[in-house]
Amino acid sequence: MNHGAAATLPMSTLDDDAWDDLLSFIEERRVIPIVGPELLLVQTERGPRLLLDWVAEKLAGRLNVNIAELPQPYTLNDVVCGFLAARGRREEAYVRLRSIVKDANFEPPLALRRLAAITDFDLFVSTTFDSLLETAINLERFAGAPSTDVLSYAPNRVTDLTSERDRLQRPVVYHLFGKLSASPTYVISDEDLLEFICALQSEHLAPEKLFHELEHNHLLFIGSNFTNWLARLFLRMAKRQRLSDPRDVGEVLADDHSGEDDRLMAFLHQVSVRTRIYMGAERFVEELHQRWQARRKPAAAAPGSAPARFLPPAREMPDNAVFISYAREDLSAVHQIKAGLESAGITTWFDIDRLEVGDDYDRKIQRNIARCSYFIPVVSAATQRRLEGYFRREWSYAIDRVRNMADGALFILPVSIDATTAAEALVPDKFKSLHFTQLPGGQVPSEFAQRLSGFMRARS
Repeated sequence: MNHGAAATLPMSTLDDDAWDDLLSFIEERRVIPIVGPELLLVQTERGPRLLLDWVAEKLAGRLNVNIAELPQPYTLNDVVCGFLAARGRREEAYVRLRSIVKDANFEPPLALRRLAAITDFDLFVSTTFDSLLETAINLERFAGAPSTDVLSYAPNRVTDLTSERDRLQRPVVYHLFGKLSASPTYVISDEDLLEFICALQSEHLAPEKLFHELEHNHLLFIGSNFTNWLARLFLRMAKRQRLSDPRDVGEVLADDHSGEDDRLMAFLHQVSVRTRIYMGAERFVEELHQRWQARRKPAAAAPGSAPARFLPPAREMPDNAVFISYAREDLSAVHQIKAGLESAGITTWFDIDRLEVGDDYDRKIQRNIARCSYFIPVVSAATQRRLEGYFRREWSYAIDRVRNMADGALFILPVSIDATTAAEALVPDKFKSLHFTQLPGGQVPSEFAQRLSGFMRARS
């Protein structure tokens, strides 16, 4: 993300060329945001405050720590250390802190929602323990439904990405320093942070898939509270090579303090010339969001332009959704069907979490088919090859529902995404009596979407 001018001192902003590079990399899904506490400006009874400052005050009260005896201004670490110095039980601090945060139930701040709205981001790394980031993503992308995958690390419980990044079907938030819990499995003190950092550098305790992504992608450190040496250490840990070695990827440090740290700036100037500085975490997110939106508008307005990158369905099926049943090999075509129908205002749902097994999963599918508005079985060469498959059970459940309907009631709308015809399709006899719509490659013609919209309006 640097041009040849990288030999100059890191700047406190990005020029237009650097912004253009960054946005291009984001569109190619080659950028990972690492989100820190400076973005967590929440609305409290005393006005806007950073979450960790508010938590430190509340925890001091719950643990009977005399804040007058703490360094000023005091931090969450100072409160925890003061409690332990008074022979407090370490585990109690985590239980009390969890209760404080849960009871507060803060709304995600605007900066997080702006970051979450950038749908080209599919993997977020959080260095805080709260759930505000995943809540923001769910609000911006899934109308509040809990559809973001959330993972958290702990030295005694190593959790890695479930698959390579290019196979992720949902946005992921990875809590690198643990997630809020009643157990001491997340960072609330400097000692905790030291243990996590040491564990993350261990060959056997590092989340390998995650670190591979951090090493090979551009990174946005947004709102980090890392001090001089911790910033250097974390950057080195993420890149897994000498920072002075040539590398194809860079990073932006966007926070409220790094640019004023002369020693850190001198180090980056001498050693890590691929690192850029932007003063102000919230200001950076605001400008990033504005520039990202500006680049998208022409493409969205152009007739015949490609649809936005696929967003997965919510975990739970919305009311009145159209259920799409398909073979796994046809997932890319199903993406197109979803985009085509939803651009016409039709809510769709299909199962994308087929790693689940067992009776609970089966009951969930049965319930969804029993309450969906319409059922679209996707017929293809893949379904022809597969004489067994869970999609065939879904087809059977749809037929079970039709048995309770009046003759001629419209519910099942078979589609073919290739040259497979109704006459040759290996489908239940009930399907063969229905009209098959051709959707080559999953492309939805306007006539089909309009017809389905009409059906749904007539039912409402």
